[in-house]
Amino acid sequence: MTTTRFSRRAALFSAATAITLVLAGCGSTDTESDSADNPYGLITPGQISVASVGDLKPYTFTDASGEFTGFDVELFRDVTARAGIDEVTFTGTDFSGLLAAVSNEQYDVGVAAIGITDDRKQTVDFSSGYLAGFLTVLAKDESAVSYEDALAGSRLGVVQGTLQETYAVENFPEAALVRFPDNNAAISALNTGSIDAHFLDYESAKAYIEQYDLTDVKDIPSFDAPAGFAVAKGNDALREALDEGLAAAMEDGTWKELYQEWFPGSPLTPQYLPKAEQTEGASPTS
Repeated sequence: MTTTRFSRRAALFSAATAITLVLAGCGSTDTESDSADNPYGLITPGQISVASVGDLKPYTFTDASGEFTGFDVELFRDVTARAGIDEVTFTGTDFSGLLAAVSNEQYDVGVAAIGITDDRKQTVDFSSGYLAGFLTVLAKDESAVSYEDALAGSRLGVVQGTLQETYAVENFPEAALVRFPDNNAAISALNTGSIDAHFLDYESAKAYIEQYDLTDVKDIPSFDAPAGFAVAKGNDALREALDEGLAAAMEDGTWKELYQEWFPGSPLTPQYLPKAEQTEGASPTS
């Protein structure tokens, strides 16, 4: 009787063990299959959702048909195509909430000439840098503000959440900062006299100077915070794929072609050129 009971228990134990191993094997297979189907950890496999800004010309903006374009947009499309992903969806957001939306995985990537800073690295991870340039103080005329006095007493517009806002807080402590959701709103305020100057990036400033006959008061180098693509923290597979695509686009001259298309007349940043062409760069203005 004892032997029979023991045999039954042994048989039941063996069966349970076999079932466990089979289930474990199935789980492993499912995990491996999911990873193969979605190697970059995208919200929707095979499709990259992008948080961007619709008025950041020439970086990211919507054209007359409502489609996103610009230097950052076209470079990103090239980079993702190299990773085997052609379906990319851009959505316009306020810059101030863009990084949080990527961090919370509402979007796969943030693309909007986003300067890489230590503070922002606490919220998201970044690809390698792909663009560096200048920050510009823009006014209706040069006499409206005094850069030599660090804009003391001036009403200075900044777009909330941008590198310009951070720089202004640290370097223009006596200026009265007026925060806006985007450049268009700030330029409108500048034209109506609600602010004395607006602080933005150099390339965006060029279009406003031409359109509204504004004055470039000062260009400030910003090479220590190059723009990068933002991804959710820990998504190393996607970040590494973007890095590989960027490196390839720089080395085969694609980055250079796009830069010359979108920033005609602006100096090329040497570290983003093919290795055979890297030389000393120049400042955009005398």
